[in-house]
Amino acid sequence: MTDLFPEQSWEPLAARLRPLSLDDFAGQEHILGAGKPLRAAIESGSVHSMVFWGPPGVGKTTLARIIAEKSSAHFESISAVMSGVKEIRAAIEIAESLKRGQARKTILFVDEVHRFSKSQQDAFLPFIENGTILFIGATTENPSFELNSALLSRVRVYVLRPLAESALLALLQHALSDVRGLKARNLQVSDFALAQIAGAADGDARRALNLLEIASDLAELSDGRYCVADESVKEVIQGRHRRFDKGGDVFYDQISALHKSVRGSDPDAALYWFARMIDGGCDALYIARRVVRMASEDVGNADPKALQIALNAWDVQERLGSPEGELSIAQAIVYLAVTAKSNATYSAYNAALACAREHGSLEVPLHLRNAPTRLMSELGHGKGYRYAHEEAEAYAAGECYFPPELKDVSFYAPTGNGLERKISERLEYLKSLDNSSRKKR
Repeated sequence: MTDLFPEQSWEPLAARLRPLSLDDFAGQEHILGAGKPLRAAIESGSVHSMVFWGPPGVGKTTLARIIAEKSSAHFESISAVMSGVKEIRAAIEIAESLKRGQARKTILFVDEVHRFSKSQQDAFLPFIENGTILFIGATTENPSFELNSALLSRVRVYVLRPLAESALLALLQHALSDVRGLKARNLQVSDFALAQIAGAADGDARRALNLLEIASDLAELSDGRYCVADESVKEVIQGRHRRFDKGGDVFYDQISALHKSVRGSDPDAALYWFARMIDGGCDALYIARRVVRMASEDVGNADPKALQIALNAWDVQERLGSPEGELSIAQAIVYLAVTAKSNATYSAYNAALACAREHGSLEVPLHLRNAPTRLMSELGHGKGYRYAHEEAEAYAAGECYFPPELKDVSFYAPTGNGLERKISERLEYLKSLDNSSRKKR
């Protein structure tokens, strides 16, 4: 037993069963499988500074400890949640002392490294460069956004994935039979109950073992053996949400998947991602707001009714809450997914914004200006303006409503989808009237 993994009977089950070697490590075959570069580096003891990015309970801390042991390195661990510059300095001093006195390398493991500020992250750089420490960071957030570029350039990022249910089931079976786990209790747990626990754990090994440990405390003696009833397991896992971190990558990935499913006219996938977010505890009002955005961005004038349906769903959610409001949002999502699509207004708006920013404060042409006073009239405000309702077909053919510098600019190009087909035909007709008017001048 290594001193990196002290075994105490009072420790949680997940801590007692922490893997001691790569062979015991569950999952992550994509980086730790036979022949993979990281495994080869660990087994040869020639590791490099790195960052592990993945959800909770997939083995980031455990893997760092295994690397330290295989490398015969001293292991120092700090958490960005609990530590500051003082703790960083103390860890560096220990590493420098071991380097000078014993020529021993130190692995400095920094949990939740994304919580350190830019200046705190910078504090590690010189010691990574001069070999005082091998840096291993762990984060649940996207390193591209949360770690500064200087630190990222000195480490390699490895993505750790949620554990498959098959891996979690194997882990649970191991916990029941291992002497460090629950073997002494000689528990009987049905395959159904174990499957329920593995599903509720949602890829998190720590959560799976914690749920099993809680369930084991509810075991009752039956025919000379302690049994964990299926009903007890259902009570333990009741109300436990799937993995969902508001503001984190999972949050943005799932809302992105929902939006793209609607845009791609797939109502089934759109409903799935909506259900995933609701099951994970997402605020339904946030989704309702995003659905309104989808109605304007991806449906637009191809079906203007979509915007009203999205707003109605938002209103129902605010008035009634769950679950009635969620059903209304689902209805709106399905409608948006199956109706005609157009991003013409969205594209036109972005183009108009870019044009406005590029050309600055162009003056409003005199004929378009308001003239509420005599002075303004005398200055020419509104002079020459043609009132469209007094023109044939209520259209002032050939009139220009842009500043002169932008007279030939065009932003809106309606598609041939849904109502926009008629809009396109209407604009083409008006354009023909403009051309006829110009020829007469």
